[in-house]
Amino acid sequence: MPFTSVDDVLRRLGEVGYLASEAVATTVYLASELGKPLLVEGPAGVGKTDLSRAVAQTCDARLVRLQCYEGVDEARALYEWNHAKQLLRITAGRDESWDDARTDVFSEEFLLERPLLTAIRGDGPTVLLVDETDKADVEIEGLLLEVLGDFQVTVPELGTIRATRRPFVVLTSNATRELSEALRRRCLYLHLDFPEPDLEEQIVRLKVPGLEATLAASVVRVVGALRGMPLRKAPSVSESIDWARTLLALGASQLDAAVVEATLGAVLKHQDDIVKARAGLDLDAALTAPRH
Repeated sequence: MPFTSVDDVLRRLGEVGYLASEAVATTVYLASELGKPLLVEGPAGVGKTDLSRAVAQTCDARLVRLQCYEGVDEARALYEWNHAKQLLRITAGRDESWDDARTDVFSEEFLLERPLLTAIRGDGPTVLLVDETDKADVEIEGLLLEVLGDFQVTVPELGTIRATRRPFVVLTSNATRELSEALRRRCLYLHLDFPEPDLEEQIVRLKVPGLEATLAASVVRVVGALRGMPLRKAPSVSESIDWARTLLALGASQLDAAVVEATLGAVLKHQDDIVKARAGLDLDAALTAPRH
C-alpha cells in the first residue's frame, strides 16, 4: 500500500471517513511497510472490519473478503473445481480417452477461485480481509499459515501459484477463540478497543452530519456510562452512531430521561440490558461526569 508515513495514514484514512488513533495508524503503516498480515482483535463493533474497507478505499485497492464461520473449509476459502461444468465437458466428449478429458477438465476454465486464491492472483492493489478468523475451525488456521507465509498456493493439477503483488492482509478476531501462536507470530498485532471519548465524539459527528455538538457529546458520555455497567453486550461505536441518528430523526435537542427511555433500543440490543440500564443508569451523573 502506498503510505509514506504514519501521518499520511492518518490523513488518508480521515479523508475516507475513518478517524484513527495514532496507534492504529502506526500499526497500519508498519504492516504496509513490512508486508506482514495485520491481526486486529477487539470487541465487536469497534471498527475492525471498517479499517480494512478504509485502507482499500484510500489506496484504490480491491477488497477481497473471506467471511469465516464454523465449518468454512478449503473449498470455500481457497478454490474448488466446477464439478457441474466438468461433468458436462466429460459427457460432451464421450469418444475421447479419460487422459485427454482429465487434462482438459482440470484446467483454468474449470477452476473456481475463492477469496484466498483471488487475492493471491490479483495483479492490482488488493486488501484481503479474513473476517472473524476466530469463528473458523483450526484447519483453516493451518491453511492461512501456508498461504500467508509465502503468499503462494499449490493447486496439484496446475502447480504453484505465487503472488506477483502481495495483498495487504487484515485478519479480524473477536477473541471468542484463542488463535494459535503460529498464526500470531506471522502477523502484526493491533488491539482495537472503544475509542477515547474525544475521538468517538468526532466519529459520531462525522457520521451523523447535522447533529448538535452538545448532543453528540451527551451521546458519547451516556454510552460511556453504559459501557461501565455489567451488561450482556456493551454498546459499540456503531450503536453510538445509530443512537445519534435516532435522536436526529426524532428531532431531539437533548438527552433527558424520557428521550433515553424511548430510544434505549437503538443502543442496547438485549432486553435484560435495557432492564439493567433503566434500573441502574444515573443519567445526571453520566452527563456531568468529567471526561477522561
